[in-house]
Amino acid sequence: MEKKYFFFDIDGTLTDFATNQIVPSAEQAIQKLLEAGHFVSLATGRAYYKAELFRSKHNFANMVCNGGHGIFYDNKLQENRPIDYEKALAIYRQAISLGYGVLVALDDSQKVYADSFLFYDQVGQRQEPTTYIIDETFDPADYDAIFKMYISIPSSEEHKLTLKDTLGNLRFKPEYIIFQPDEKKEGILRMLEYAGGTPENVVVFGDDYNDLCMFDENFFCVAMGNACDALKEKADYITDKNVEDGIYNACVKHGWF
Repeated sequence: MEKKYFFFDIDGTLTDFATNQIVPSAEQAIQKLLEAGHFVSLATGRAYYKAELFRSKHNFANMVCNGGHGIFYDNKLQENRPIDYEKALAIYRQAISLGYGVLVALDDSQKVYADSFLFYDQVGQRQEPTTYIIDETFDPADYDAIFKMYISIPSSEEHKLTLKDTLGNLRFKPEYIIFQPDEKKEGILRMLEYAGGTPENVVVFGDDYNDLCMFDENFFCVAMGNACDALKEKADYITDKNVEDGIYNACVKHGWF
C-alpha cells in the first residue's frame, strides 16, 4: 500500500463538540492507519500551548499547530513562528485610533496584554482561560514579536478596519475578531519537508471554515458530514458526521487500513 500522509483537524473532526473528547472510532482509525504504515498528524489552528494538551493526551507524534506556524515533528517542537510583526502593528494602531480595545499575545501562552480595560468594557472576558495583563504604558512596538491579537470590533463594523485582510483573521464571536496564523496548508507543506512526503500523497480531514485554507487541489480532501457547506463544496469526498464514525468509514471506503 502506498504510504499516505494524513492530517486531521481537531474540533468537530476528531472530537465530539458535545463532550470535547475524541470520537472513539476516530481514535481506532488513527491507530489502524499507523499500523498500516501511514504518517499521521494533527492540523489545528490552536496555539501550541493549547494544542499540546490534546496532542500529548492522545500520543500524536506529529502536529501542525498555531494555524500552520507551529511544527511539532517526531515528538519535538521544531518551529513556532509569530504573525507578521509590521502588519500586526499597523492593524493595532488603526484599531486603537478607531476606539476599539485590543488584546495582544506576545508569546505562545494564555497571557494577553493591553494598555486599558477597553476590550473588557466593550466585550467582556474571553470565554477561555486567559491571563490579562493591563499596563497603561503597554505598547507592542516595545516588543519584537506578536503571536495573536483580539480586537473588540463587532462584525457589523469590521469594514472600518481597512487593514483587516492584510493578515489572517477569524471570527468565532460576533463581538470580536482574532488575528492569528491562517496558513494550515503552508504548515502541512512544511511538515512534508520534515517527513519526506509529497503533496500528492496527503489526505486532509476537516469540518469548518478555518479548514478551507488546507483544502488544496493537490491534496485529497475529506469533509466531515457535519462540515460547513463551503468546505463540502471544496471536498473530494464527503464522509459521515464525525460522531457517526465519519473518519473510520472514510478510511474503510478508500482502503487505507
